[in-house]
Amino acid sequence: MKRIYVILVFCMALLPMFGQTRINTDEIKQKINQTASGIKTMQCDFVQTKHLKMLNDKLVSKGKMYYQKSDKLRWEYVSPYAYTFILNADKVLLKNQKRNDVIDVNQNKVFKEIARIMMNSVVGNCLTDDKSFKTSFTTTSTEWIATLIPQRKDMKGMFQKIILHFSKQKGVVTQVELMEKNGDKTLIELKNTKQNETLDAKLFAVH
Repeated sequence: MKRIYVILVFCMALLPMFGQTRINTDEIKQKINQTASGIKTMQCDFVQTKHLKMLNDKLVSKGKMYYQKSDKLRWEYVSPYAYTFILNADKVLLKNQKRNDVIDVNQNKVFKEIARIMMNSVVGNCLTDDKSFKTSFTTTSTEWIATLIPQRKDMKGMFQKIILHFSKQKGVVTQVELMEKNGDKTLIELKNTKQNETLDAKLFAVH
């Protein structure tokens, strides 16, 4: 389930954004909704580094992400292990080297909530979801930084906060920081992002 939660929060990172000299929360949110509507597909490579507080160690994994508007997502680890999460409408596929599990999100409250937040995040509604997160913004010379504080009980139990780093130049996220309740930290770096290229339907096959 922890991998699923990481996937869930990563999807918040797919929100496009533009920089400005003054922080105007309403204007930022409006631009997110406007620009996100132009994203039909997205794909990128990622590097995930998890810092374990109890072991004073870190785990590094790599993979690929694919998204197709408005209800298809593939999050695939390729190194050091193979693990794939696919969301296609109301079905979820969890796949590793030994087995495949297909879940109907309408029959599982946990996965239904995950699917709702994932899709809201990808289409740009995550930062306007005041029931799920309290959001604040800061800026540097090169980045917009959004800090999300969970408001829902289930998310509060997992994360202290989530920090999204957006490139002003490209208008897309470059890093996601997950601060867990137990002190562990996860950094996801997104690279080689491409938008609105045709994706093979087989990437989102659930069976």
